[in-house]
Amino acid sequence: MHILLRRLKKKHVWKRIFFERLCEPMHLNLLTLPVALFGSFRTKVNFDLLVRQYHAFGLLRAADWASYCGVKAISAVEFGVANGAGLLNMCEIAKRVTKETGVEIAVTGFDTGKGLPEPKDYRDHPEFFRRGDYPMQDQARLKTLVEREGGTLILGEVRASLQRFLHSCQPIGFISLDVDYYSSSMDCLRILLDNVSHYLPWIIVYADDVDGDRHSRFCGELGALNDFNEQSKYRKITKFNFLRQNRIFQRPHWISKMYVAHILDHPFREQWLQTEGTMVLENPYL
Repeated sequence: MHILLRRLKKKHVWKRIFFERLCEPMHLNLLTLPVALFGSFRTKVNFDLLVRQYHAFGLLRAADWASYCGVKAISAVEFGVANGAGLLNMCEIAKRVTKETGVEIAVTGFDTGKGLPEPKDYRDHPEFFRRGDYPMQDQARLKTLVEREGGTLILGEVRASLQRFLHSCQPIGFISLDVDYYSSSMDCLRILLDNVSHYLPWIIVYADDVDGDRHSRFCGELGALNDFNEQSKYRKITKFNFLRQNRIFQRPHWISKMYVAHILDHPFREQWLQTEGTMVLENPYL
């Protein structure tokens, strides 16, 4: 609650509340209060009542997909930890998702701890970002807090850390990509190029820096998603289909940042549907 109150002191939060909530139908906003007071965890996620709604939705849906696949434990990864608010939020929500679904979630964050590196070329948006932005100011304290919450913080270059992580992780079900640069994003997306046993058939990907009016599919995280798809044959990242239409509140910006990584060579996709009888469509005219 104290975190929510601190956020409400910020001007941009009230701007988001106005455009993303108060511009929605009045009856939905009126329903928010009883849901906030008495609603279940899943209902609160559906009503976007948790801090960082994309974490709540992404982790819960990943756990639901894991259950569908018969998987009892998954990994959730954040690339770009900065001062760690997002990672600690993921740890907190992961516990609530486990309580709701029974699926264990191992949360891991990757960061150099030094802030952004030097931009390599125009694709890294040097007009928006500079070397040293978003440093981790107290690495030791943050690492202690994350471990206390059941998560893991891995410091260092992503390329050097990924292989070791992949050899010991649970199947990955959720990825938060928040590294700003094209070059860094391409390094992070290598996490999707390993053995299929390291993944769910579908992985929810939240890409943070893709919705600016000056972003394009040629630079930054959008450029990385586009080029990754061009270069990878059996791993494709697409927009989360019909997500906005299926949300109660449809205006939040985070919805536009949700993707799904499809592991097209996953053995789960080769299983024939086993059901009794044959699916038949009704025809009311007969």
